[in-house]
Amino acid sequence: MTKPTQKSIAKTVLNTHGETYSQQIGIRLKNAPAPLFQLLNASLLMSARIASDQAVEAATALRQANLDTPRKMVDTRWQDRVETITDNGYKRFDERGSTQLGKTAQFLIKRYDGDLRKLRDEAGNDVAKQQHLLQQFQGIGPTGADIFLREVQGVWSEVYPYADAKVTQAARKLQLPAEAKSLARLVARVDFPRFVAGLVRIELANQHYQILQHAA
Repeated sequence: MTKPTQKSIAKTVLNTHGETYSQQIGIRLKNAPAPLFQLLNASLLMSARIASDQAVEAATALRQANLDTPRKMVDTRWQDRVETITDNGYKRFDERGSTQLGKTAQFLIKRYDGDLRKLRDEAGNDVAKQQHLLQQFQGIGPTGADIFLREVQGVWSEVYPYADAKVTQAARKLQLPAEAKSLARLVARVDFPRFVAGLVRIELANQHYQILQHAA
């Protein structure tokens, strides 16, 4: 097998797995309160101990149930949140998860008037501080903060290029640079969020060999 170039590997990642999780969920991600809140919920769900596909289904269900703003989430009964999630893929969703969704929305309203752009302002465009502040929310730990920043880098320019440990782990196995700035040189800036999401998907599915074959 001919050894593929890094550029051909990156192109293959984009062509085969190049969809952000926001796109898959149906979030039209932009720098506005509602889509940023939807991404925060998705990050919470996707960082839980559950298959990523189920977490995506659950996040999609929340959006389709119009639980797409902090106020709507707070005003929804705890049991309704549970039923929305458990009826749509997240069978292990429990009391704790529904409580986290509610408390995350409450905290966002109380601390940032329901607008994550104010968290960005508080961080002063410091990405490390953004990561720290995101972990104030119940259910958002380091992994959830990584997921949020990985996706939001397309609309928060200071975050670009962002590649967390899951991304760099996949990159190494694909014979790509294990460093965000070097990875970013392989694709257009607008494609980088799709690229890193694709690397995560490949890592989760353990499809590194197939990608290298396809890229050769």
